[in-house]
Amino acid sequence: MARKFLYVVAALIALVIAAAIAYRYYGAELLRAALVPSERFQAQRGITAASYAEPRMWIARPDLPGNPALWTPAGFSPAEAPKAAVFFIHPTSYIGRDHWNATLTDPETNARAAIFLRGQASAFNEAGDIWAPRYRQATFGAFLTSAADANRALGLAYRDVAAAFDAFLAQVGPDRPIILAGHSQGALHLTRLLREKVAGTPLARRIVAAYVVGWPISKTTDLAALGLPQCERSDQAGCILSWQSFAEPADPSLILDTYDKTRGFDGNPRKDTPMVCTNPITGTADAAAPAEANLGTLYPSADLTTATLQPGKVPAACQGRGLLIIGAPPDVGNYVLPGNNYHVYDYSLFWANVRADAGRRLAAWTPPRKSRRARVSRR
Repeated sequence: MARKFLYVVAALIALVIAAAIAYRYYGAELLRAALVPSERFQAQRGITAASYAEPRMWIARPDLPGNPALWTPAGFSPAEAPKAAVFFIHPTSYIGRDHWNATLTDPETNARAAIFLRGQASAFNEAGDIWAPRYRQATFGAFLTSAADANRALGLAYRDVAAAFDAFLAQVGPDRPIILAGHSQGALHLTRLLREKVAGTPLARRIVAAYVVGWPISKTTDLAALGLPQCERSDQAGCILSWQSFAEPADPSLILDTYDKTRGFDGNPRKDTPMVCTNPITGTADAAAPAEANLGTLYPSADLTTATLQPGKVPAACQGRGLLIIGAPPDVGNYVLPGNNYHVYDYSLFWANVRADAGRRLAAWTPPRKSRRARVSRR
């Protein structure tokens, strides 16, 4: 099986780029006409945690043959018996407009999702066993409209993710440390998972870190509801990392214009509020790092069938309202979005640093102390 990366999802990424260009030059109406489903949202039967006991419901899990999350570039390998368990929520891989939500069995959508795991989730395969569920994700067009059907589609997708998470918890056991990670739509669902399943519960003490990448988190209106603080130190466990990558000159208006029209998890407007920005090179908040400190960026091969890891190429600094600025545009592929937005490459720009970051936070994590009652009950 060809080890194709995120870079070769030509149909998906080309469509995203075309959509962004159309938005900039031709307006939102044309974009919506091209990508927003014309049908009404169709309610679907819920999926329970029991359904996720089946290996076929996962793109990646420890016992799955051909697990795409086990890929590594030359010089790296997944751990044979990793300490943590990783719950990874992949970004949008369904781009159709026939339905608001993907099916679980569409080959093209699932193939794209597997590619995302090879380029993103693989960074965590030294720290933990990676579990990544199939879910009836909302189509790309759901992010281009305020229609109620879009919210229904995202709600359906989240309920699948929540059911998968419950099954994940049951299967990894009650004491194992957990890393949570996602990108784009997956990061959006992760913010809700944190609010509804983690914040204010004993489970929060098992979280090594939550990588909410490629989705904005307002420090003012969102962070408190997530139940974990922003990561301030590189050796801090039990915290949240988030970044959105832009090269210079950066034009984040496509992101910020939408962000500023929304309300945060506390009900207050997000307009003009600062966003969480973690520098993935340093693992700290609001920091700057030279290219020499980057342990390795994934670069595609000439035939686009694999990737090599090249250190010392890309710098990073948190600037402005919380964007991660990576200097002059690096030549990591053809799928840069308008405004020098490197959203597609949020993980691959810093693959080796994310890998080191997860290991460092896992080493800093300490198991929660059991109550005396719990200790007595085990005797």
